[in-house]
Amino acid sequence: MSNTYTQLYVQFVFAVKYRRAMIHNVWEEQLRRYITGIVQNHKHKMLAINNMPDHLHLFVGLNPSQSISDLMRIVKSDSSEWINANQFTATGFNWQEGYGAFSYSQSHIVNVIDYIDQQKEHHQKVSFKDEYKSLLEKFGIEYDERYIFKDLV
Repeated sequence: MSNTYTQLYVQFVFAVKYRRAMIHNVWEEQLRRYITGIVQNHKHKMLAINNMPDHLHLFVGLNPSQSISDLMRIVKSDSSEWINANQFTATGFNWQEGYGAFSYSQSHIVNVIDYIDQQKEHHQKVSFKDEYKSLLEKFGIEYDERYIFKDLV
């Protein structure tokens, strides 16, 4: 076969370390643009991106030339380095270890984009932890609640 054809749509969800509300509305749009640049520079297509103060959602048309884990490692490390270099937070910024990655068919694209775009309204009714657990359950992913998020000790 001379060409590779794929249709891979993945929603990523990841949290600020200890789920601290550190993403400020003054610079959140810059962060979304920066992460969009990372994703696009790695030949993926950004379909939607949005955040709350304590977590972020990405919806990506994935290029199969890069693994999901490599993309997430680069997005999280480069963006936290950028946040710290710009001194957007009073203390050091880090993303929490791990992430959720949920795949969708083409028929779900519009609904997922709308869901991500409406995060601020959605979280007036549902906490992030409940939202994340709901996604895990919806996709049939077994999890141990003790290890979903790292709490501040």
